[in-house]
Amino acid sequence: MTPFVPAVSLYGAHVHLLPLKAAHHDDLVDAVRDGELWNHWYTVIPTAEGMAAEITRRLHLQAQGSMTPFAVIDPTSGRAVGMTTYMNIDAANRRVEIGSTWYRRSVQRGPLNTEAKRLLLGHAFETLNCIAVEFRTHFFNQQSRRAIERLGAKLDGILRSHQINHHPLAQGALRDTCVYSILASEWPSVKTHLDYQLHLPRTS
Repeated sequence: MTPFVPAVSLYGAHVHLLPLKAAHHDDLVDAVRDGELWNHWYTVIPTAEGMAAEITRRLHLQAQGSMTPFAVIDPTSGRAVGMTTYMNIDAANRRVEIGSTWYRRSVQRGPLNTEAKRLLLGHAFETLNCIAVEFRTHFFNQQSRRAIERLGAKLDGILRSHQINHHPLAQGALRDTCVYSILASEWPSVKTHLDYQLHLPRTS
């Protein structure tokens, strides 16, 4: 039976999203070292040494039907610069979460993330016919919260003491998780907003 969220390739002007493969390993190791992203205590980003295990973990979840992982490709270089996923896939209720996302520091704060979310949201609402798409992040991950809110997602609520943090810099600390969503009825306006953002002239 075809899974609710099969592996697909999504293409934009600023980013390509390709099904994650073991072959992306070396690019992703180089990417995660740009800014030593694993040091952010409020999120979970693989270390260079743990990249192979993280790719295997995501592909295992894909085989179980709960995740569809992507390598985020810079079309200029053709190299992987990060990872993103559809996760917590709920086929019965036509809901997915976009998450487990990270990008190398040099491509952050540019059009890549906006277009990646535009592609993922468009596929979710227009091809998968999702009712809603969720985003979740740590209460203290202000950069992520601002980025999610800029997309047009609304805060549904905060799951307090939701998870135990296992990061070496925050062992045992409890995570408050902010839950955001975009509804299918909101997608036309959100799509217009994202397309407008992508067409704005950018200054260096």
